[in-house]
Amino acid sequence: MDIDNATLHDLDIFGRNENETILHLLDFTRTIDGKETLKKKFSEPFGTMEEIIESQEVIKAFIKILPQFPETITNGTAMVLDKYYTAPVSTIPQGTGAVNSFIYKIFSRTDYTIIRYSMKHFIDFIKGMFELLRLLPDEQYAKPLQSVLNEIKKLLNKPTYQKIDQFSKGYKPSPSENLSLAAFFNHNKLNVQALQDLFYTIDAWYSLAKATVEHNFHFPEIVASETPLIIAGNLYHPLVENAVSYNFSLDEKNNFLFLTGANMAGKSTFIRAVGISVYMASLGMGVPANAMQMSCFDGLLSNIDISDNTMKGESYFFNEVQRIKTTVAKIQNGKKWLILIDELFKGTNIQDAMKCSTTVIEGLRKVKSSLFILSTHLYEIGENLKKYSNIQFRYFETEVKDDNLIFSYQLKEGISNDRLGYLILRREKVTDMLDKL
Repeated sequence: MDIDNATLHDLDIFGRNENETILHLLDFTRTIDGKETLKKKFSEPFGTMEEIIESQEVIKAFIKILPQFPETITNGTAMVLDKYYTAPVSTIPQGTGAVNSFIYKIFSRTDYTIIRYSMKHFIDFIKGMFELLRLLPDEQYAKPLQSVLNEIKKLLNKPTYQKIDQFSKGYKPSPSENLSLAAFFNHNKLNVQALQDLFYTIDAWYSLAKATVEHNFHFPEIVASETPLIIAGNLYHPLVENAVSYNFSLDEKNNFLFLTGANMAGKSTFIRAVGISVYMASLGMGVPANAMQMSCFDGLLSNIDISDNTMKGESYFFNEVQRIKTTVAKIQNGKKWLILIDELFKGTNIQDAMKCSTTVIEGLRKVKSSLFILSTHLYEIGENLKKYSNIQFRYFETEVKDDNLIFSYQLKEGISNDRLGYLILRREKVTDMLDKL
């Protein structure tokens, strides 16, 4: 699926504050390199039904073995193996019998200590890989997982690995065995590194499975459809505490959602929730919704956090126009896109904004191959858009009681004419402070 960096940041997939991102929410990896593999997967969501369903099947396979997942392979183990590759250890003697091993242990004491410590982690790693194979014994897993398991089996098909697998828990190799293992390790560096890389892929899958269970996400139904489709029940924003859920649908006949509501009413949260759910579904994992049906999307594009560029002399409005230009260029290819636009044309005066917004909406709504969600404060333009049958109108209601704002965050049908900016200014005592200047 085509997704750019701006969209990844708009949806908080990545961000400056990592603790407030989707990556952080879904990261249950056990190793640093596993997390890097997860990041790579996050940058490449799938765009075909086959890929998404295969990924779902992989994650479901890991959900079944979560309680038994090997504890022996940790980030510490991975780091020890990586450091041993570059450790300045003395050359291991050709013969690793009892005499040579004793001499090496006495006269290269520091080096032997490094070897003994590293081989303990090497044993843990290899035993953990065999344990994974026993936990996943079938021969007909989804193609991505089966390919990884087959490669692990191929790489572990060495007598030394078989011997390690037979070591009892807590087994302490003799000096001769440690040196023999170290010699094997040195001569099979590429083999060991390949096994590590395969584990990092497994670590990323484990993370997505763990996240799906821990957050009680549900797998969406991916439907074969020539036209784009989203039907969601109780969908919510996974980063919002005690989030309100939404029920909505978008399809070819009603492919444009015109969203209104006051400041802080929940428009941006809803738009991001939809984008995040489609993104997560395209990774093949569960989504924050009780139920969801979705077609595959060829691309996901957002227009949410636009900024000016002082160094280039580009205004906020100019960059808004450029983002819309990019959007129009993308959706001309006839492929299935989900387009998310929050508060279009904030960077110009209200008359310009109304004219520009109407022009853009009337143009975009003609594209049947894509779905659109667009929020705006400009409720006045809504009446003239009601003549288009494919535009659905939704709003977030705000109630005012004794100058207090009450937000229900419930998605309702219709157009909101709430404008509460001055009320918020007054409620926060800014008007009082200004009066006293």
